[in-house]
Amino acid sequence: MVERPNYSLVVMLTIAATLGGLLFGYDTAVISGATDAITFNFVAPRHLAEAEANTLSGFAIGCALLGCVIGAAIAGPISTRWGRKTGLLIAGVLFFVSSLGAGYPEFLFGPHGPDALPFFIFYRLMGGTAIGMASMLAPMYIAEIAPPSTRGLLVTFQQIAIVVGINLVYFVNYFVQSMGNHDFLMNTGWRYMLASAAIPATLLIVFMLIVPETPRYLVLKDRTAEALALLKRLGGGDPDVTLGEIKATLVQHTRPLLSFGWLVLIVGIMLSVFQQVIGINAVLYFAPHMFQNMGASQNEAYLESAWFVGVTMTLFTLVATVTVDRVGRKPLLIWGAAIMAVAMITLGTLFDIHAVSATVGGAAGSASASYIAIGAVVVYIIGFSFSWGPVTWVMLSEIFPNSIKGQAMSIAVAAQWIANFVVSQTFPMLDGSSALNAAFNHGFAYWLYGAGAVLAALFVMRFVPETKQRSLEAIESLWSVARAPAE
Repeated sequence: MVERPNYSLVVMLTIAATLGGLLFGYDTAVISGATDAITFNFVAPRHLAEAEANTLSGFAIGCALLGCVIGAAIAGPISTRWGRKTGLLIAGVLFFVSSLGAGYPEFLFGPHGPDALPFFIFYRLMGGTAIGMASMLAPMYIAEIAPPSTRGLLVTFQQIAIVVGINLVYFVNYFVQSMGNHDFLMNTGWRYMLASAAIPATLLIVFMLIVPETPRYLVLKDRTAEALALLKRLGGGDPDVTLGEIKATLVQHTRPLLSFGWLVLIVGIMLSVFQQVIGINAVLYFAPHMFQNMGASQNEAYLESAWFVGVTMTLFTLVATVTVDRVGRKPLLIWGAAIMAVAMITLGTLFDIHAVSATVGGAAGSASASYIAIGAVVVYIIGFSFSWGPVTWVMLSEIFPNSIKGQAMSIAVAAQWIANFVVSQTFPMLDGSSALNAAFNHGFAYWLYGAGAVLAALFVMRFVPETKQRSLEAIESLWSVARAPAE
């Protein structure tokens, strides 16, 4: 008997899982408000040379990304052994503890002042582990409870939650920094920013205590009756047929990683890597700093980050929710990469023009270049928000066959966080280099990201299959056909 999807239940479970995405976005952007304070409290007192100071500052700011790599790597085994729901619950607990610890690293047993840096790094690594786990498990959970006809839309809720978290924290950061002067922000405000992440972590913990496991995990653990009952509650097809399809793909509960060939793994890894080398997290982590480089004051920089980055991401991620199941995954990825390439190359050029106009054209020329550069940032965010932001997560949640999904998705998401770390670690080095700035005035890194976007578009055109409107089990057949000639 074919049943209509129980959209109220599906949407409720989706929203619960996307709290993992909210934590992802919140943590991604909350650090942007504390970058200067981290340098001020932990790096500047060490009186290091420029290159060493930039390196240590970049590591202190981006060290959570190493934890994200660890979290993504262990999320696969955890999802297979204990479940998608339990993995998200563990992530919520880790993030709660790490948020308070990062804000107050000396609270329990840490020293004060710059000597607290190792404890700060420890808590940021813990938080990163939680984010790495959630970034993999949340879209996996959603994809496994969603009907094929709306799976793309529902998985984009993950990206909506990410951008809501980003948008929310930009305003939280703006509110905190407006509570006092620069000294307040350097000494106290940054603590409030980081510790505030404990609030969404609490929500994730509560919701994960309530929601059920996914049908595919239940079948994986031979809990067939529970899986069938849940499929009947979820609707969206004949539950007996769906159960049979799931069981057919899990004749062997787990299979060797390369059972479906190299291509599926390479596609997943490269989608993840390209999502980062196009430079999105250099924009998100360092947005206030970037706007200050354009000539904005501290207050203006935080407000511009909130409006130009946060609000734009929220609005245009909504575009993806209504187009991903209609237009398809590939067109959105290609169009988005093209837009981002143009915007990043333009932005790098405008930074150089900004320096020339400030020197030759005076304040009016400098202001004009700054406004155009902000426009390029907005165009870039638009391109990312309807394409590589949400659609990458849709693709990662869909393309891996059931019998290798946990391990393959762990590898792909871990690769994403490694690329994220490389971009975040190198951006302060590139942007803070006196030699590069003398030649390009902060523009060099953005030209690199523009080139990455061009390569991303070419890769999608050549190697990435379209998956819209297909069941997860039907998508598996794409890779079976692809590897057939080699067998």
